[in-house]
Amino acid sequence: MRTGQRFRAIDVLRGLTLALMIVVNMQIGPGKSYTPLLHSAWNGLTPTDVVFPTFMFLVGAALGLTLEKYAAADNTVVIRKIATRTALIFLCGYVLYWFPFFTTDTNGQLMFAPLSHTRILGVLQRIAIGYGAAALIVYYLGRTGAIAYAVSALLGYWWLMYVFGDYSFAGNAAIKLDKLVLGEAHMYHGEGVAFDPEGLLSTVPAVVNVLAGYLTALYIRDHGTDRSTSVRFLLFGALCVALSLWWNLAFPINKKLWTSSFVMCTVGIDLGVLAVLIRVVPQERERRWTYFFEVLGRNTLFIYLLAEAGQTLLESFYIGRQSVFEWLHAVGFAPWAGDEPGSVLYAVAYMLCCWLVAYALDRKRIYIKL
Repeated sequence: MRTGQRFRAIDVLRGLTLALMIVVNMQIGPGKSYTPLLHSAWNGLTPTDVVFPTFMFLVGAALGLTLEKYAAADNTVVIRKIATRTALIFLCGYVLYWFPFFTTDTNGQLMFAPLSHTRILGVLQRIAIGYGAAALIVYYLGRTGAIAYAVSALLGYWWLMYVFGDYSFAGNAAIKLDKLVLGEAHMYHGEGVAFDPEGLLSTVPAVVNVLAGYLTALYIRDHGTDRSTSVRFLLFGALCVALSLWWNLAFPINKKLWTSSFVMCTVGIDLGVLAVLIRVVPQERERRWTYFFEVLGRNTLFIYLLAEAGQTLLESFYIGRQSVFEWLHAVGFAPWAGDEPGSVLYAVAYMLCCWLVAYALDRKRIYIKL
C-alpha cells in the first residue's frame, strides 16, 4: 500500500475544498457572479453546494486516521479529547459570527453587539457537532454502528420532514424546530427571514457525510490505494448518485435542508473525486502541483477562520454607500474584467492572499490544530 500517496490525496482534497470554499464565499452575488459559484436557490445542486459536505466528508476521513491513536488510551481520556475538540470548534464558529463584536444602532452610533442576537449555529458549529457525534458513534459502535446510524438517520430524517411539514422554505420541519428551540434572533437571516441552513434537525443527516468519510478512510487503510480501490470508489460513488437522483423524485436534493438525497449525491461525488485523486496524486517525495493544495490542507481551520474574519471586516466598513467588499470588486476588477469574471478573479486573488499566509506558516512549520 502506498501510504504516502494515500495521505497526500486526502490532504490535496482538503486543500482543494478549502480553496473552493473561500472562492465561493467571496462571490458578489446573483447578477454579478456565475451561477455555478452560487448556492442553488432551493431545490437542485450547483458545484458550490458540494463544497461544505465535502468538508464534512474530510472531517470523517481524518477521524478514520486519528481514532487509531486513541486505541490504547483510557475511555475517559478519549471522551475528554472528543468533547474538548468539539467544544473548541463550536466556540470558534460562534465567536466568528459574533465578530467584529460591535455594530451600529439606528442613529449610527457604535455599540457592543449583543449576544442575544448572535447566531448560534453555522458552518463550524455543524462541523463540530458532526465530528463529535461521528467520533462517539465509531468509538463505541465501530463500522457497524456507523452504517446503522447512516441508514436510520437518512430514512428517519425523511420521515420527520414528511410528517411534520413539507419541503418548502417556510413550511419545513427544520425551520419549525429551530424557531422553537433557538429562537429567530439566534438564526441566520441572510435570506431576509429567520432560516438556518445549518439548523438543528438538518444536522442529523449531515453526520452521515462525516461517517461516509470515516468509512472511506478505513477502506483505504485496509485495502490500499491500488487501481481496484479507485474502481470501487467510482462504482459506489456512481451508485450513490443514481440512488440520490431516484430519491430526488420524492425527497428533493436540497442543500439548505440537507436532505437525505443531497447526502447521497454529495457522498457519491466525493467518492468519485477521491478515486481520481488517488490515481493522479504523485508519490510522497514528489511535490509538483500538489504542494499548493497541501499547504492549505495543513492549517485548514486557521485559514478558514482568517478568510471568514477578513471577509467580515471587508463587509463591515464602507466607502460611500458600498461596503469595502463590494467596492474592491466594483473598482478593482469589474471595470476591466466585467462583473462575473471580475467576481471570480477577485475571489481567487483573496484566496491567494490566504494561501500566502498558509505558505508562510508551512515554511516555519507552524501548524495550528485543535
